[in-house]
Amino acid sequence: MINIDYPEIVFEDNHVLVAVKSAGVLSQSDGTDAPDMLTQLKAYLKDKYNKPGDAYLGLLHRLDRNVSGLMVFAKTSKCASRLSEQIRSGRVRKGYCAIVSGHIEKRSDTLISYLIKDENMNMVRVLDNEVLNSKFAKLSYEVKGYATRDDKEYSLLQIELVTGRSHQIRAQFAHIGYPLIGDTKYGVKNSRTSICLQSNYLGFYHPINGEFLEYTIDRPNVKPWTYFESN
Repeated sequence: MINIDYPEIVFEDNHVLVAVKSAGVLSQSDGTDAPDMLTQLKAYLKDKYNKPGDAYLGLLHRLDRNVSGLMVFAKTSKCASRLSEQIRSGRVRKGYCAIVSGHIEKRSDTLISYLIKDENMNMVRVLDNEVLNSKFAKLSYEVKGYATRDDKEYSLLQIELVTGRSHQIRAQFAHIGYPLIGDTKYGVKNSRTSICLQSNYLGFYHPINGEFLEYTIDRPNVKPWTYFESN
């Protein structure tokens, strides 16, 4: 296999592939020369198995460009169909860790909102009540720790998505007054810190044998993640 820096592979068999997306990498190509997971992983499969043509790989879900973490891909169209149905029916579990600005008093809670996306601005607006063309959004969270640096307070969260809407986590926490650290779109506009959001847990049923598979990765070992003890 050609010596290229491919994404980290967490699990692979004949049917599915689980890999880690780095922050700054697109989920799929946007037509520019920016690196993207789908292209990189197809190249990985082509090299590993010495495929003469293009390797099939089904993109099942996306992570925002600046968000790192676990993604699952299908290696056959049959598996893509089955995994997509799991996602639609809510059987795929997705967990995220995040750092928000401020001290969240409620140690655990569920956030329910309605989101409307502005395609021109590539942002979503959060509403407390349903309106025309809005989408239901729900997540639950647990506070895993607090930290204070330079008179600023931070809360470390573990989040489970119930719905997977565009920018959902970022928008919902900004809406309740706790924007994610490093989120220049919904938080501090001139932040120099990368967005503190990572897809650190992924669970799904194997599309062929039905076994429930789950994977976790460690939090990044950089500031401000290192403000918190491991837990």
